[in-house]
Amino acid sequence: MKDAPPNRTRATRQVWLGAAYDLFVTEGIEAVKIMTLAKKLNLTRTGFYWHFKELSELHDAIIDIWQTRNTGIMLERCAAPAQSLCAALFNLIDCWIDHDLFDAPLDLAIRNWARSDPKLQALVDLSDRTRLVAVEKIFERYGKTGDAAHYRALIVILTQTGYYSMHVSEPCLQRAIAGCQYVEIFAGEAPSQLEVDAFLDRYS
Repeated sequence: MKDAPPNRTRATRQVWLGAAYDLFVTEGIEAVKIMTLAKKLNLTRTGFYWHFKELSELHDAIIDIWQTRNTGIMLERCAAPAQSLCAALFNLIDCWIDHDLFDAPLDLAIRNWARSDPKLQALVDLSDRTRLVAVEKIFERYGKTGDAAHYRALIVILTQTGYYSMHVSEPCLQRAIAGCQYVEIFAGEAPSQLEVDAFLDRYS
């Protein structure tokens, strides 16, 4: 007599979404298929339809995660209260170091996907403009206006994008030490020793 197959309990929406996220950031959107996810989870594809009407709805959920986890968090960090320009930039640079604040692999995967999806590319372009404006406002709050704010903000954004697009991997403390140098360059002034110490303490 053959053994009975193991029971397959109905997975939650979050379980399906988590599996889709893992596939997406490692293999790209082409790998995110219902049968692939079902096999990965040892579930039937029928279970997928308890939570999503179709695959495109799952795709939209991944995009929602990106908008909340990355663009949303960046906007929050840019708007966070700070006593000086350098302190405000340190708040933003936390996103470069703390993976709970900014998901670099997800950002890169979204950008790769957008190359073949004009609708998503338009959303990425809008997000990039929104992020840039938020960083510009940091500089504007502390007296840098016009081109001075715009190009400083652009350098901030491109530096971070360059880090993850080049897959730079550093220990958190090493990245934080580098962040102190970046803040001085971006701001055009040196952070105080108290600001440097407080920032480095987050990663010591």
